[in-house]
Amino acid sequence: MPARVKSTVAEVPAHPAPRSGKARTILAGIAFLAALAILLSLGTWQVERLQWKEKLLADIAERRVAPPVTLGEIEAMAARGEDIEYRPVTVSGVFANNRERHFFATWRGQTGYYVYTPLQLADGRFLFVNRGFVPYEAKEPEMRKQGQLTGEQTVTGLARARLAEKPSSIVPENDLAKNIFYWKDLDAMAASTGIAADRLVPFFIDAGDAPNPKGLPIGAVTQFDLPNNHLQYAVTWYGLAAALVGVALYAVFRRKGDRPAP
Repeated sequence: MPARVKSTVAEVPAHPAPRSGKARTILAGIAFLAALAILLSLGTWQVERLQWKEKLLADIAERRVAPPVTLGEIEAMAARGEDIEYRPVTVSGVFANNRERHFFATWRGQTGYYVYTPLQLADGRFLFVNRGFVPYEAKEPEMRKQGQLTGEQTVTGLARARLAEKPSSIVPENDLAKNIFYWKDLDAMAASTGIAADRLVPFFIDAGDAPNPKGLPIGAVTQFDLPNNHLQYAVTWYGLAAALVGVALYAVFRRKGDRPAP
């Protein structure tokens, strides 16, 4: 009889055990702490921004009612790197009406332009003054001839810092050919009127509410509506952190409740 062949079955090694529950718990804990730290840090950052914004608004409110200073004092502050925004200033000179620039704007729901006119100073330099708002149909100077002030004028208004760059990519490019500015590019305003950089005062002035003949331009158009939503943002981030803690606690207690009794 043929010899009986003894069959053997090779033992198949067991698959590696899945990651243990303890490892998953550790990873979940690390993710929870990282997310919580991020949310809390964002909330704290917004609180710090809130304090900064409230101080800024208080400083601006104080500046606006301060006595006006001379142009030289504002220039000295700017040279020292101090904030000149919304500081009252008085300056005298002659308006170069043939060089006015037009900044597209709305005023109390009406579309039109802010008229920026270079004021030639006694030393030959030019300072761009936002004389105020004119309606769309009064853009051209011949439509408001009486408002084209001649001779030496004294302007009292608020100093405004120049912009370093276009504030947003969605803002249109300035249309120099049509004399329409969508953002206050001081260098472009000056260059488009033939004013050399070394003869330009490096900031603006918003004229105050002194009336102009026939009411145009309408002065005192400075807007002080600075958004301050930092408290809302802080509450949102802290609220999300609290919700995350609540979800984590619910998961922990539910897991304990699902464990079989010994």
